[in-house]
Amino acid sequence: MDLKGKIALITGSAQGIGRAIAILLAKKGADIVVSDMNFEKAREVAGEIEKMGRKSLITKTNVADFKEAELMIKKTIEEFGRIDVLVNNAGIVKDGLLLRMKEENWDQVLNVNLKGTFNCTKAAVKFMVKQRSGKIVNIASVAGEMGNIGQANYSASKAGVIGFTKTVAREFASRHINVNAVAPGFIDTAMTRSLPEEITESLKSQIPAERLGTPEDVADAVHFLVSEASSYITGQVINVNGGLYM
Repeated sequence: MDLKGKIALITGSAQGIGRAIAILLAKKGADIVVSDMNFEKAREVAGEIEKMGRKSLITKTNVADFKEAELMIKKTIEEFGRIDVLVNNAGIVKDGLLLRMKEENWDQVLNVNLKGTFNCTKAAVKFMVKQRSGKIVNIASVAGEMGNIGQANYSASKAGVIGFTKTVAREFASRHINVNAVAPGFIDTAMTRSLPEEITESLKSQIPAERLGTPEDVADAVHFLVSEASSYITGQVINVNGGLYM
């Protein structure tokens, strides 16, 4: 599962799950493109990667804009000459019950979470086709499989990511490009740590493993899917949720 010589681009990698993925893949030998709207935090992650002796490139990219996504991939190719791994992790939440949800909140979440995955994949896959190799991992969510009250937009976007993953996997399997999804459950991030303790305990009570997941739990699954150990796995959704959805 060594990644030496590989070039990996992770969107939304300045913090949380994306940061954990970037750090782990760097530890395993990959050079990393750190992509995020938060340039300062992205620079901190790039600094950590470079301390490991790996190369890094920072891009401030709005993945919802196809031209920006295309430019991000172009910069990656110019800097490294290839792209071996794409992890579509960038995502946002704009929660609210359906009857109170504003149209703009629906559009923003679908544009970043689903259209952003489309934009980055379309921009990257043409280079992977030329290489006749590539690994794409899309970060979905348990909400895209079982729904979640107050997250009609988020759940719909992540369900769309799962359908998109399976279709792209079918289209490019013959080109030796593996496309899979990871669906995290409740993960211990800055967002969940801001919740009141009683809500956190309520979340834990729904999980057979009796704990929230960590960003590193998700990163481990992504590492497996972008390594040669998963060369015969494509079009799958790997659930990382402590048994919440089974």
